[in-house]
Amino acid sequence: MKFLTELKGEKFEVELRVEGEKVFARVADREYELESSEVESGVYLFKHDNCVYQIYVDSEGNAKVDNHFFEIKVFDPKRLRGFDKSGFSTEGTVEIKTAMPGKVVRVLAKEGDQVKSGDGVIVVEAMKMQNEMKSPKDGVVKEIRFSEGDNVNAGEVLAVIE
Repeated sequence: MKFLTELKGEKFEVELRVEGEKVFARVADREYELESSEVESGVYLFKHDNCVYQIYVDSEGNAKVDNHFFEIKVFDPKRLRGFDKSGFSTEGTVEIKTAMPGKVVRVLAKEGDQVKSGDGVIVVEAMKMQNEMKSPKDGVVKEIRFSEGDNVNAGEVLAVIE
């Protein structure tokens, strides 16, 4: 999986590959091999070079690593149409897509609603975890393509934001 992130105004490309409890990460030109586990919802342990890091991720996507707070923006380029990699642009119409098959458990916004970047739009349950799909930009919900209880396939467009 490839992501674009922003931390303290600096932008990074992040590539993740998960194999069991191992996570292989490439951040910019650095590579890491980590052992990982999710100890509870939103709480993760990562082991790297004999050090263990406890990471808390809140519902807004902010992270606290041990006692250090980080506001990290993460953009999934597969979810953004017309994506400008250099500036992480979310101009124009964007599509919110599901990364894996699952079931829509809640629709948080309806067509015509105003949403802000980071607002929840739709919740999909996949692999026994609920994933709140958030708007990547301020805008208006143009389309909601699924209802609560609908099954969705990987890559399907769930909602469109203008």
